Amino acid sequence: MYKSEKLALSLKHLIESGFWKANDKLPSLRQQAETSGFSLMTVMNAYQELEAQGLIYSQEKLGYFVTGDARSESNSNSVILNEKIEINSKIFRYLKSIQSEQMVPFGIAFPNSQLLYSAKLMQTLGQRAKHRLSYEQMPSLPPGNFELRKLIAQRYCMQGIPTDPSDIVITSGGLDALNLSLQAMTQPGDYILLQKTIFYGAWQAAEHLGLKVISIPEHEEHGIDLEAFKDAIERYPIKVCLLMLNSHNPIGFTVSDDIKYQLAKLLHERDIYLIEDDVYEELYFDHKKPLSMKYFDQKNLVLHCSSFSKTLGAGFRIGWVYAGKFSEHIQHLQLMSTLSVNSFIQNALVDYLSHRHYEKHLKTLRNTLKRLKNQYYTYLSEHLSEDYQIHYYPSGYFLWITLPEQINGNLIYEQLLEKNISIAPGSLFYQTDNIPHHIRINCSFEINERIQNALDALIQCIYPEAFE
Repeated sequence: MYKSEKLALSLKHLIESGFWKANDKLPSLRQQAETSGFSLMTVMNAYQELEAQGLIYSQEKLGYFVTGDARSESNSNSVILNEKIEINSKIFRYLKSIQSEQMVPFGIAFPNSQLLYSAKLMQTLGQRAKHRLSYEQMPSLPPGNFELRKLIAQRYCMQGIPTDPSDIVITSGGLDALNLSLQAMTQPGDYILLQKTIFYGAWQAAEHLGLKVISIPEHEEHGIDLEAFKDAIERYPIKVCLLMLNSHNPIGFTVSDDIKYQLAKLLHERDIYLIEDDVYEELYFDHKKPLSMKYFDQKNLVLHCSSFSKTLGAGFRIGWVYAGKFSEHIQHLQLMSTLSVNSFIQNALVDYLSHRHYEKHLKTLRNTLKRLKNQYYTYLSEHLSEDYQIHYYPSGYFLWITLPEQINGNLIYEQLLEKNISIAPGSLFYQTDNIPHHIRINCSFEINERIQNALDALIQCIYPEAFE
């Protein structure tokens, strides 16, 4: 056993025996080295091992502290510290691998473009293109076109969320809204909380900003595990949570209003901020649009991020954040990066949203996605055995498939690439050293002969006995 392991074991015993209580500060590295007789490097390695086990946490320039209820074994099994994130290179390679036009696009993140870019929208763009004032940049500088912000604010008000245009900052898509919000609220080394399985852009942002990630598991019934959430915020100094609660990507669940209310209460008790990724908020199949966490926010702790990219087209890259008191800071960050969002597109969206065109388009889009998702689910269910769990939820356009544990989702992805079929392997959405046995497929494409053949190839790849 290495010296650092021996020291870590000794310190772990002191923590679990109650010698140090929750949030007690441990001796500094130098003090511990003097007391134990070990070198600074040995002490640092021991502290890092305890941090990886979730027994202690670090705060920049302050030192190491005992986590809340560090003696609870069940907590450490469900709440995971991801101290070093390395995912950007993996995402880059994945996105490059699925770019070919010959690829069957089950792996892409956007809906089929044939369902977007409505005729009325294209007509509006054509009309706007004739006017020089449509390209004027000054009115569209941060926080963005006032009329567009007013229309977005009205949509919040219609859901019972009092909103002023000054609360809204227009961004270059939903991912830009998330990145700017997280950058405005954190410093390198801060602790943030993510769902264990979440859109890879959240992991990328954490890596880019040098953040420590506490992840909590999904709940089979409720979508989010409230007990694990409570454990995490008690044990670690969480600066901000980033959660996806409506039409979750990649799994697909929507968290109930009751669970959202309870989440809001926990956030309010500890004054913890929440960034809500809600880019799929309009793609529900039921009659009522799901509420965002902003509806339950009584202390202005929630930054709500959304986008038109998933409903009108990836090429628009128009998103926004309900930024509240962080509006000025986010605008400053924008001016140092993207400067401003495309003024022509902002003006065209004002014209388009001012009429009923958008609501009619959304109704058609939801009905089409619902029909297609049901078709894919039915076909896959008929051909896969009970060992394969297909997660179906009434929203969005993804199906998340849990494979038998011995099947490696990464290998399935690579085998299908050779057949010019893309899927999204589960390893893009979570951090694990185990075999990733999940895949996500995009169900927004009409099942013609090409798509049918690709579906059959997918089934054959993950379940060779299907067509015997």
